[in-house]
Amino acid sequence: MLAADLPLLIDAARIAGRVATSFAGDTATRWDKPGDAGPVTEADLAVNDALSATLRTARPDYGWLSEETEDDATRLSHDTVFIIDPIDGTRSFVEGSRTWAISIAIAHLGQVTAAVVYLPLRNRLYAAAHGAGAALNGQPIAVSNAAMSPASTVLAARPIMDPKHWTDGIPDITRHYRPSLAYRLALIGEGRFDAMLTLRPSWEWDIAAGALIITEAGGTITDQTGAPLRFNNPHPTLNGVVAGSGPVHSALAPRLKTYCA
Repeated sequence: MLAADLPLLIDAARIAGRVATSFAGDTATRWDKPGDAGPVTEADLAVNDALSATLRTARPDYGWLSEETEDDATRLSHDTVFIIDPIDGTRSFVEGSRTWAISIAIAHLGQVTAAVVYLPLRNRLYAAAHGAGAALNGQPIAVSNAAMSPASTVLAARPIMDPKHWTDGIPDITRHYRPSLAYRLALIGEGRFDAMLTLRPSWEWDIAAGALIITEAGGTITDQTGAPLRFNNPHPTLNGVVAGSGPVHSALAPRLKTYCA
C-alpha cells in the first residue's frame, strides 16, 4: 500500500486546495485557540474535514495526527500514520497572503515515506516519496550545493540571529523569512535557499512533509542537537529543526547552542 500513497496525497492536496480557496482569507471566521496556541479559521476546519474524509476512507488502517483534530493516543498503536497541517500559515491566510500551505505526510515506523506541500495560490505542489526523489509540479528538484559563505541564504525568524544562540558569534549569512514552516522546508528542497533554522519546539505536522522533501532532494535535516527526526511521538513535537544542503547544514549545526525542548 505504501507505494500507492503519494498519488493519494497529491489528489487529496488538490481537493483540499479547492476547499481552502473557496474561503476568502480575511473574511473567513477566525478565533484564537486556547493557551495562546495561535489562530484558527473555519477554512482550517473545512480543509481538515476534507482531508479526513479523503485519506481516512482510503486508508482506514492508518493512524491520524492533525493540528485541527484532537489528538488521540490510539495513533501510537498504528505503524503508519497521516500527519497533517490543513493550513500551515493561518495568519498569512487571514491576511490574504499567498504563502500558506497544505502539508500532508505519511510516516511509517517513525519515518516519513510520502509527503506533499501544496500552495494553491502559488500553484506550487511539492511532492516526495521515500527512495523516489522530490519534485515541484512534477519536475525533479535538488537542494543547493553551494559552500557556506556570507552569501548563504538562510530562512529563519529574526530572534535566531541573537548571539545567545551561537557558540562563537552570529554566523555571516544572508537571512530571509517565510511564514509557513512547511513552505520554508520545501524551498530548501527546491534549492532556492541554502538552509532553514527554527529553535522552538516544532509540531510534527509543520515539519513532517517538508522533512522528506528535503532528504529526497539530497539535503540534511535534524533537530537542533543534530539528532535525526522521528515522527508519531507521544507528544508530537520536535526539538527545533536545522535543515539545508549538506555543506551549509554541517557548517551551521555545530555552532548552535542547543537547548532541550
